Amino acid sequence: QLQLVESGGGLVQPGGSLRLSCAASGFTLDYYAIGWFRQAPGKEREGVSCISGSGGRTNYVDSVKGRFTISRDNAKNTVYLQMNSLKPEDTAIYYCAANVANTGDYYWPLFITDFGSWGQGTQVTVSS
Repeated sequence: QLQLVESGGGLVQPGGSLRLSCAASGFTLDYYAIGWFRQAPGKEREGVSCISGSGGRTNYVDSVKGRFTISRDNAKNTVYLQMNSLKPEDTAIYYCAANVANTGDYYWPLFITDFGSWGQGTQVTVSS
C-alpha cells in the first residue's frame, strides 16, 4: 500500500528556512510525480510544487518561486521541499501526495483529484 509521511515542519521566524521531507513506503517512488500542497486555516488546499518521477521537471506556484526548491532522492524514496526566505503567509499544514493519474508526470497547475496516498501533513508556522 502506498504510504507517504511528511516531516520537517516547525516554528520559524520570518526569513528563516525549513526543509520538509516526504518519505514513501510500500512502493517505488520514481514511478510517481510527487506534489507538495498546503492548506491554511479557512483556505482551500493549494498546490505549491511538483516534481516528475525522473526529477527532470518541476513547477512552483508563483508565490514561492525563487524561495522554495523541490527535489527528490529516489534511492532514499524521499522527496524534499527546501523552503527559504519564509513569510508569515507561508504558514499552513503542508502535505505531500503521489500523482496516481499520470505515470511519472503531472499537469500544472495541479489537479488535486489526480493525487492520492496523502500524508498526514506537517505544520509550518512562520512567526516572530
